[in-house]
Amino acid sequence: MTSTHPWLIVGLGNPGLEYAHTRHNVGHMVIDALAARAGVTLNSHRSGTHTADIRMGVLPGGVPGPRAIIAVSDSYMNTSGGPVGRLAKFLDVAPDHLLVIHDELDLPEHSLRLKTGGGEGGHNGLKSISQVLGTRDYHRLRMGIGRPPGRMDAADFVLARIPAKAMTDIEVTVEEAADVVQDVVMRGFVETQQRLHTAQGA
Repeated sequence: MTSTHPWLIVGLGNPGLEYAHTRHNVGHMVIDALAARAGVTLNSHRSGTHTADIRMGVLPGGVPGPRAIIAVSDSYMNTSGGPVGRLAKFLDVAPDHLLVIHDELDLPEHSLRLKTGGGEGGHNGLKSISQVLGTRDYHRLRMGIGRPPGRMDAADFVLARIPAKAMTDIEVTVEEAADVVQDVVMRGFVETQQRLHTAQGA
């Protein structure tokens, strides 16, 4: 059984249209997908985020599923911690009910993994959140984007616009990630982690 306390689901990325279709913004893309499923628009919040309060999934008998707050930061990736920390405090959400969705260079492209705590792997968005929260013990959904080709710099790779021919596959992965988020909210983190990693051979 899952807790009745709502989950806070944060997708990392950079604001602005110039970053909308970059690998660094796959977290934003998942939040957009979840908002579309719920038929809502994200609204500005005084924490420096855009949020929506939704119900995820459908329970037996057609009852709306558990409550979750989906959000993106209005700040750039490297300073995500301030807005995310303020929103978590405003909502009184503890780290054990915070799920951060982010791009992951150290995983093969299109792979998904759930993780709790541990290092940030050089990800500046995670570093900022950990610093502000004062803990690394929050949940993450890692979305594999693979390593840059050849000698391409990692920063250039994550901020480069995704080629149109690759966007279809990215969009499929984004929807799969949205399914994982929904499962976390409805089934709980540990059960979803086990199911996901078994399915992906992790």
